Amino acid sequence: MSQWNPAKGLRIAIDGPSGSGKGTIAVMVGEALGLAVMDTGLLYRFLGWRANDLGVDLDDESAVVAVIDNAVADMDWRAEGIFFENRDCTPLLRGEDVGACASKVAAIPSVRKQLLELQRKIAASGCVMDGRDIGTVVLPDAEAKFFLTASPRERARRRWEQLQQGGEEVALDQIVDDLKARDARDSGRDCSPLERAKDAIEIDSTTMRIDEVVDRILAVLERRKLIS
Repeated sequence: MSQWNPAKGLRIAIDGPSGSGKGTIAVMVGEALGLAVMDTGLLYRFLGWRANDLGVDLDDESAVVAVIDNAVADMDWRAEGIFFENRDCTPLLRGEDVGACASKVAAIPSVRKQLLELQRKIAASGCVMDGRDIGTVVLPDAEAKFFLTASPRERARRRWEQLQQGGEEVALDQIVDDLKARDARDSGRDCSPLERAKDAIEIDSTTMRIDEVVDRILAVLERRKLIS
């Protein structure tokens, strides 16, 4: 049981680039507050994975959009992950190859528009939602916004450790290059680019432990009387 009492319908937006720790931090904050945690990046990973699995050209906007309705109809997006056709496909969505697919489909304006309503509907009852445009686009009126970052090398190291634990062998230098390329795509896209909301609190976690970042977020929420 949570030791904290969050305000009714509290929506916490946590944004940041790949490897910034936003997913892990979101889960820990959600557990501390007893709030559902929604990883929007996983939603785009799911769509990229499904479209690629169907042999769709990810650069073909109309073809990718055509996949959405059926894919979402057979999908159950829960706090613990995404289930497709009644099976947990979350582990399949965590690989670097699926991440590259997600980055491509997430850059398509019409895709983002269709998925936006779904994300807002889920957030309405209160949750911790993490992604790349939560504070700026998905939940611009969220009660609390945070932007997590870290040096590219540190973010790559964290991602490398995560992949190693999952049994995936990838060179650290390759991950650094992939992260830089993904950062460029995410920050440079015309539709919902990765950027810090003006009213978001930025936290550089390069030299911070995970628990220190969580404590800082909880302290901000308590100070604002969003939790008690």
